[in-house]
Amino acid sequence: MPSNSVVIVGAGIAGLSAAWELTGAEKGPDTTTPRVEIIESSSRVGGALVTTTFDQHTIDLGADGFLARRPEALELVRELGLEDQLEAIATSGASIFLDGALREIPGGLVLGVPTSASSLSSLKGLPWRAKLALRRDRFIPRRLTLGEDATIGEIVRRKLGDDISALLVEPMIGGIQAGRIDELSATSVFPALLQAARKGGSLTKAIRPVGPVNPGPEAESVMGGPAFDTLLDGVGSLPRTLARRLQERGVVIRTGVPVSALRRTPASTYPWEVDTETTTTPAHAVIMAASASSAAHLLGRFDPHLEKLSSITCASAAMVTFAFSRDDVALPERGTGALVPLSTTWSGDGTLMITAITLLDRKWPHLANDSTHLLRAHVGRIDDERALSLSDDELRARIEDELRFILGRCGAPLETRVQRWPTSLPQYRRGHESLVRDAKAAARAISVALCGMAYDGVGIPASIGSGRRAANDVRSLLA
Repeated sequence: MPSNSVVIVGAGIAGLSAAWELTGAEKGPDTTTPRVEIIESSSRVGGALVTTTFDQHTIDLGADGFLARRPEALELVRELGLEDQLEAIATSGASIFLDGALREIPGGLVLGVPTSASSLSSLKGLPWRAKLALRRDRFIPRRLTLGEDATIGEIVRRKLGDDISALLVEPMIGGIQAGRIDELSATSVFPALLQAARKGGSLTKAIRPVGPVNPGPEAESVMGGPAFDTLLDGVGSLPRTLARRLQERGVVIRTGVPVSALRRTPASTYPWEVDTETTTTPAHAVIMAASASSAAHLLGRFDPHLEKLSSITCASAAMVTFAFSRDDVALPERGTGALVPLSTTWSGDGTLMITAITLLDRKWPHLANDSTHLLRAHVGRIDDERALSLSDDELRARIEDELRFILGRCGAPLETRVQRWPTSLPQYRRGHESLVRDAKAAARAISVALCGMAYDGVGIPASIGSGRRAANDVRSLLA
């Protein structure tokens, strides 16, 4: 039996990746590999990465692809021998709903921020004030004094005005984070924007394209491949495969078992005991791969910096997926989806709930077919929880009505699926980077590593990298 024991709390992709790294990654276990046990409160592994059968296809109910410009996900896919499952995104471009119509998003934007005064010349439906603000930034830029951190909204509103902030940057960045740009940290969410703003002068001159950022681009990455990839069996197959391989290595994975307490045992051979309702597992080190609120609950009493993790709030989101007959729905000519600015008024009650639309069968070649369109509507922001008060049937009916308003023609769906993700998207507010840095240092001092979406980025590659770094930190602690 190995002399060292590591317990991982949480079996999302970050926790599973940590276990993979701890057990030797591609090379596999050796004589120094610790005993690894993963404890997960839900009934399955993978967190928000899960698949289902819909319209005779396998689709993801969470993230349906991952950024290929970051190496972490592709490296893990390769190590697991899943290269034959990789599929590149099929098409390019996206639209945005402005002035009552879907308009094709032009090139030359970095997460909604124009990179030249002419970037928006072809975009109809944008107020003339927005285009005037671009010219002003180019020739008479506004001054901006920045501290250690700033919100994205502070920078964009000051430099480019309210229209570009609300109609372009908010839909793009806010859609990714399910947050509001007036609250999101530029340091943690959009560091390139902060760096450009620090240069002074024109923001559009200072910021430079870092590759396509519109939903569904088709372009070569810096690694010579597509911008986005998926897996033919769904991204949700990645954690399932990973869990199976880990169990073959002797990793214990327990699901449906909440951790009730972490106890320090300084007099014992093992510094930690990890309690569930019925068991106690001794550990030399712990990797906390659960939510920030769980980390604060279990670790907060050991250090004030760990207790402060409770201040990381999370937004709830929902996705409604539809299968429509191809003859019953009118879609934009190009692109894999559309963005909808917040506070967009419509013919129904209140503002639109839909924040984005993804055209799944255009986005991924293996979902394309001759008879149906697969369309997904995204709902929910940190300050819009209207979906929580609606039943699935009520939400489905509301979203159908909104789709008719946005698309112009939208018949009765052949099949629908509502998927809710309560408190699932952590918000990186001003000061997030320092909060995380202090919490990780406090955790390391007591032989704990933190990883997951709450700390190091919300995408799949970021979560995988976060878990593997936590494993390496623990390996150093054990050494």
